[in-house]
Amino acid sequence: MDMNLEQLQAFVAVAQTGNFTRAADRLYLAQPTLSRQIGALEQDLGAPLFHRDRAGSTLTEAGASLLPLARRMLADADSVRRELAELAGLQRGRVRLGATPTLCISLVAEVLSAFHVKHPGVELHLSEHGSRRLLDELAAGELDLALVTTSEATAAPTRFEATPLLVEELVVISAASAPAIVDAETVGLSTVAGLPQIVFSSAYDLRGATDAAFRAAGLTSDVVLEGAEMDAVLRFVERGLGVAIVPAMVLVGRPGLRAARLDASALERTISLVRPAGVAPTAAVGVMAQTIAATAIEFAARAGATMRLAAPTGLR
Repeated sequence: MDMNLEQLQAFVAVAQTGNFTRAADRLYLAQPTLSRQIGALEQDLGAPLFHRDRAGSTLTEAGASLLPLARRMLADADSVRRELAELAGLQRGRVRLGATPTLCISLVAEVLSAFHVKHPGVELHLSEHGSRRLLDELAAGELDLALVTTSEATAAPTRFEATPLLVEELVVISAASAPAIVDAETVGLSTVAGLPQIVFSSAYDLRGATDAAFRAAGLTSDVVLEGAEMDAVLRFVERGLGVAIVPAMVLVGRPGLRAARLDASALERTISLVRPAGVAPTAAVGVMAQTIAATAIEFAARAGATMRLAAPTGLR
C-alpha cells in the first residue's frame, strides 16, 4: 500500500462529517483535491470506502475497518511531530554525563543547576567515576559526554574528540581555624611530605599524580589517613586531622579551608570535555556542552591564579 497522511486525513474528515464538501472545508482543500485523495486511497486499497448518495457519504465495510487504523496512524504521526518539536525546543530529551568525583562537587554541580533551570524537561543522568572508567563508558555508548582530567602522571586517553576547558593547579589545604602551614603563599613538596596528610583512594586520578610527584622528588609522605573520598577528605581537613592536596576548584564556597599553592614543582591537571568521535550530538547534548564551557569560563574567572582557560589542544 502507498497511502500517505494526507489521504488518511481526508478519509477521516469525510468519515466524521459524512460529506465531502464539509470535509474539504475543514481541511482547507478544494473539493476536487479531496475527492482525488480519497479516490487514490480506494484504488490503492482495492475497495470503496464510502457509499456515496445525495444524502451524504457513509462508510462501507472496508471503510469501517480502516477508520480506527487511520485514526491511530494519524495520532502516532502527531505524537512524533510533538516530540520532535519539544526536543528542538529542549522541552524534552536526555543527556548522559560522566564526571570525576572532584568535578561532581564543584564544576558539575553548577553546570547541572544552570542547565536544569533553563531546560527542566530534559532527563539528566550522571555517572561519577574516575577518568579511565568514564572513557570506557563513553566508548561503550553509555555516555554522551564526559568530563575527565589528565596530568603529567596519567597517560592522555585517545580515540575521542575532546575540548580542553581548564588547567587547574593542585593546592595544599589545611583548616582555616588552625595556623597557616607556611608563612609564604607557596609551599614546597618537601614541606608537605613532613606534614600529616589525608590521601585519596587509589581510584582517584589525582592520587596517582601526587604519588608520582613525591616519588620523583625522592620523598615519602606522612600519611595519617588513606582511602577517603573527596567530601570526607575536605571535612577531615576542616577539622584539623591533617592536610591534603586537592584541585583548587573544590575550595569554591568552603570558607573552613585555607589553601597554599605548591612552588616550582607545581602539580596541574587539565579538565577536558570528551565525546565519542564521529557521533553527532543531539540538541540537548549540544546545549549541555555549551553550558559546561560557559560555566568553566566563570570558574576560571573566580579562581584567580590557580586556574586558567586551557589552550585548544588535548585529546584526539
